[in-house]
Amino acid sequence: MITALLVPLLMPLAAPVLVRWTGARLRPAAGLWALTATACVLAGGWLAALGGLLLAGALTWSPLARLGHLVHPLEVVPAVVSYPATALAVGALALCAYAMTRSALSQLREYRTAHAQLRNAPIAGDLSVLDRPEADAYALPGNPGRIVVTSGMLRALDGPEREALFAHERAHLAGRHHYFLAIADLATRCHPAMRQLGDAINLAVERVADEAAATEVGDRHLTARAIGRAALAGNSAGATRPAFAARAAGGPVPQRVKALLQPAATRHRLAATAACLLLAGSAVTGAATAVGLVSLHHSVEIAQGEARDN
Repeated sequence: MITALLVPLLMPLAAPVLVRWTGARLRPAAGLWALTATACVLAGGWLAALGGLLLAGALTWSPLARLGHLVHPLEVVPAVVSYPATALAVGALALCAYAMTRSALSQLREYRTAHAQLRNAPIAGDLSVLDRPEADAYALPGNPGRIVVTSGMLRALDGPEREALFAHERAHLAGRHHYFLAIADLATRCHPAMRQLGDAINLAVERVADEAAATEVGDRHLTARAIGRAALAGNSAGATRPAFAARAAGGPVPQRVKALLQPAATRHRLAATAACLLLAGSAVTGAATAVGLVSLHHSVEIAQGEARDN
């Protein structure tokens, strides 16, 4: 039934609950993949459901029905419901398209500007140093990717802390975390209720890099100290970089430092349940979207005279 499309329209509202219950129970790497996959499914289901409602409403109008080669206008829902639903779908899709396009263009401009700033910057391996007093450090993807750090940040940390910071940023580049951050940003633009899901992905990205850095330098306390001092000294005023360029001081730093000051996490006893909950939410959303769209397609075929209404 086309009413199945209500499920993907409502599921993003459950994102905050899913995040609160599952975020802390999954290990960083598993949580990053699970949360990102959930964001993709929820955002995709939301957009597909809006598109289905828009099509169903448009084909109830005779001129558009004739353009679609329908024998008669589509009659899946009463007109009193169809017209408002179509208007809402048009408005929501327009807002989504505007927000996502604006964000994508803005980040593309900032990405180009960030790389342009490195043309005359000193280079040491994969490290580029900007001569600026503000303390900042981030991983800038590209071919090749660069670890960008300001002279202000280098002065704020001692030698071992710098190595921990660089290991953190290298983990971002090696893990291609910019893709996860871009997905989180676009999902948030699709539906404001998924903001907490986007924040959870951002935290998971930083936690994965924190753990990789701690393993690389062999000292969790040193990594925690480096992250904490980088955050305290951090000043990104005037910095130009895309949102998908992960920062060393990104995310909720106190939560990250607290996790690093504890032994490496073992498997949480409810981790499997948390993963299953995310999987179930994604499965329900995907299945309901598929059922709704298949039902709509069948209704269109009936209206075209190509199938019988069983």
